[in-house]
Amino acid sequence: MNNRSRFLRVTLYTALICSASATPALAYIGPGAGIAAAGSVMVLIGTFLLAFGIVLIYPIKVVVRAITSIGKAKPRIKRVVVVGLDGFDPGLAKRFAAEGLMPNFLALEEQGCFSELATACPSISPVSWSSYATGVDASRHNIYDFLTRDPCSYLPVLSSSETATLPRTLNLGFAKVPFGKKVVHRALQKSQPFWKLLGAQNVWSSIIRVPITYPVKKFKNGTLLAGMCVPDLQGTQGSFSFYSTKPRSSEGGGHIGGQQYQVKVGGKFGNVITSKLKGPPGADGHAMRSEFSVQFDVDAGTAEFTCGKETAVVERKEYTPWMRVEFDGGVVGIARFYIQTWDGDDIGIYVTPVNIDPDSPVMPISHPFVYSIYLAKKIGPYATLGLAEDTWALNERVVDEEAFLKQAWLLFEERKKMMWEVLDKTKKGFVTVVFDTTDRICHMFYRYLDPTHPANAGRDTEIHKHTIRDTYARMDTFLAEIREKIGDERNTLLMIISDHGFTNFRRGVNLNTWLRDEGYLVLKEGRDTSGNYFEGVDWDKTRAFTLGLTGIFINRKGREGKGIVEKGPELDALVKEIKDKLEKLVDPVDGKDVVREAFITTELHSGPYADMAPELLIGYERGFRHSWECAVGAVLPDVFSDNKKSWSGDHCVDPRLVPGVFWSNRKITHEKPEISDLAPTVLELFGVERPKYMKGTPLFEGSDLELAPPVKAAPATKVKA
Repeated sequence: MNNRSRFLRVTLYTALICSASATPALAYIGPGAGIAAAGSVMVLIGTFLLAFGIVLIYPIKVVVRAITSIGKAKPRIKRVVVVGLDGFDPGLAKRFAAEGLMPNFLALEEQGCFSELATACPSISPVSWSSYATGVDASRHNIYDFLTRDPCSYLPVLSSSETATLPRTLNLGFAKVPFGKKVVHRALQKSQPFWKLLGAQNVWSSIIRVPITYPVKKFKNGTLLAGMCVPDLQGTQGSFSFYSTKPRSSEGGGHIGGQQYQVKVGGKFGNVITSKLKGPPGADGHAMRSEFSVQFDVDAGTAEFTCGKETAVVERKEYTPWMRVEFDGGVVGIARFYIQTWDGDDIGIYVTPVNIDPDSPVMPISHPFVYSIYLAKKIGPYATLGLAEDTWALNERVVDEEAFLKQAWLLFEERKKMMWEVLDKTKKGFVTVVFDTTDRICHMFYRYLDPTHPANAGRDTEIHKHTIRDTYARMDTFLAEIREKIGDERNTLLMIISDHGFTNFRRGVNLNTWLRDEGYLVLKEGRDTSGNYFEGVDWDKTRAFTLGLTGIFINRKGREGKGIVEKGPELDALVKEIKDKLEKLVDPVDGKDVVREAFITTELHSGPYADMAPELLIGYERGFRHSWECAVGAVLPDVFSDNKKSWSGDHCVDPRLVPGVFWSNRKITHEKPEISDLAPTVLELFGVERPKYMKGTPLFEGSDLELAPPVKAAPATKVKA
């Protein structure tokens, strides 16, 4: 249709609509009849004048629209959906597919494509997902680990965010009047996420639980619910509570990851436990508290939990729904309760970390702020904690494997509801949702794939030997649900990705101890070991140290608080010396090589934040990883130790050993995709020019995006109990 025809039709339709909407004055017999008729005429005249005005304005609107559309995105496809399955391993996927457990993934591969997806270096979730969001490496987005060190104090701090208390003042021109303080949460991830670039070009994005999106950054044309690094109400990354009538000792000798309390059974009939949950610090500096009670019905085999105004009745080894926790300072959170033990007088009650209530958030966890509230109204209460699956409760054996799995799948179902909601609402634009279930289950159940794993000593290895296998089978069913929800895929490009794969974690390596033995880390006189956070380290003599899970820092002059190593030839020679020694390190037990490659950061990355990063990134061989104590700056007597914790699988090794996965319903035009390719890929699909600093390459560049006929999936093989 040409512009003239369109103009005439608009004119006609406008006149008809306006005429139809004009209500003639009611005629009646009497002296006012003439006035009524005149009123009707005036209405008709006004209607046509209005129509004429609209018609005159229409060409102006067309011109304005044409001008403003210059340079705007011209999408190649209507909708792009990226589903993140954190930790989904290509080797395990191929293995279980060969066993007939993953017919839907095989069908997707046959219709589109499948490939390994090169992970980031270091191969750790906050680094990889940051590369996914920004399309750059760690030296450009500034995330190298979960933890880094404060250069002044050497104490560990989160890599992703920092919290500061700033004074507030009222500027009156001639004077500044103080009026209190404000708490500021600042994101440390650099480079722009690609959905901000999409939004600037009027492309809508729905971002659900992508890691390292807290603190929340605002952007145009989209919604976001933050993922990894959202704290609980204690300000930690997840602190459980455990209440028991008998004292229980932690496996590790401490209470890492939570608090344990001894309680008594009381009440009129001796069937009630009353205690309090710990909350955030109040104005007086002491933690706020919230009382709860449990009343047991022995005959019915149930327990009634009461927290504030809410009650819930559950059976043993069943979680309550999310319950609203109101602290005495007015702060509100949510938590689930679980009866882990109920055997006569031996009662153990587990309480999840108290999450920020999405329906009443005490701090921004979404963009816009009300989005978390909207989701809560639509799907009900849900976990907001960044690391919602409570791995440390299982590590410390305050819960068992059954409790952990129930929690993991409850959280998975919550996330599915979010995904269905955003798919229903986002018919045009970009959608990404990240699921953590595969990662957490592989971390905690990998020992069942290795009967000789040190963590299996004295434990049953049969009951959960198919758990990981079952998880992959459930992901296959989930893929079928996703494709059914999408429906006709001609206008939707689907990608299934993971940030890394998985391998065994059998032996912990305390590199701080190794650095001590080699003379690079020096303890104060009279000491052979040190506690956490480098307690006992002599910084005036120490040249190198490690913190976190991936790197070695040099104690550099001018950068660290008590640095002694000069930048230049001295620094370069020291880094090369440590690298050469590490790559010759062997396990004294079996003579196996420990480090596949120690990467010199500045040779690997050249971005503006490489100078503040660890000088060396450790690419371990399979089976090895930084020990738990090494990660928090402790120096122990021995370099090597068996990993006996339930956390028996990991990926903090040489990144070439743990690639992620990539499936799509279209074929890609590049053979070796990397996780940093996703950002420029999505930008290119929506016709948005990618910034020159982006490292990645669009994966569908040059493709006609033709959708091949769908392949019918074969029936899945049933998973063994």
